[in-house]
Amino acid sequence: MKRTAKRLLTTGMNRMGFEFHLTRHWRIEPWNTDAEFLRVMEGVAGRTLVDPVRCYMLWQQARSTAPLGGDVAEVGVYRGGTARLLARTVQPTGRTVHLFDTFAGMPAVDAARDLHREGDFAETSLDEVRAFLAGSPNVRFYPGFFPQTAEPVRDTRFSFVHVDVDIYPSVRDCCAFFYPRLLPGGVMIFDDYGFLSCPGARQAVDEFFADKPETPCYLPTAQCMVVRACTAP
Repeated sequence: MKRTAKRLLTTGMNRMGFEFHLTRHWRIEPWNTDAEFLRVMEGVAGRTLVDPVRCYMLWQQARSTAPLGGDVAEVGVYRGGTARLLARTVQPTGRTVHLFDTFAGMPAVDAARDLHREGDFAETSLDEVRAFLAGSPNVRFYPGFFPQTAEPVRDTRFSFVHVDVDIYPSVRDCCAFFYPRLLPGGVMIFDDYGFLSCPGARQAVDEFFADKPETPCYLPTAQCMVVRACTAP
């Protein structure tokens, strides 16, 4: 009976010129139902351009790398949304989250590779983000131009790094700095890899890892994930 009704409905709608398809929704969506994830996401949505599905990927990887030890870093903090997500996620494990941003907009771009412009995403400030993250004692701020601001962590090892910087020069600099400091099994996630608005980001990742043992893994979220080979020194 149900099958007949569905067939008649589909046929009737199609005859009237509509494309009508009955589908079943098989995919689970834990980013909408996982109580622990929803708890750490409280207050995040209005402070980031990263959608909940991509945030869920960050949350999973920040948690999964906990047994490695090492610190966490984010380059491209913007208004602090994903920084709060990461800080809340790793605080129980005692890991520090190092936050790098100009807090004044995008730095110089490579006009031959990037579509963004210098000064984009300037709707933020260090004072504003500090206040937003006041409840996260495990964060450290490094305002200014990366990688010059990374000198204080040059001897630090990392287990998780979130790169959300959109443009070729910045993604290239992040790869060059964090890759040799990433623990075996550690994870880097590049937020902008699959976005048509950020062609330079993908080019920088592909070029950097072309001669490395790791293969960047493109995710359906448009993010890219790299897991440090376990043969790393």
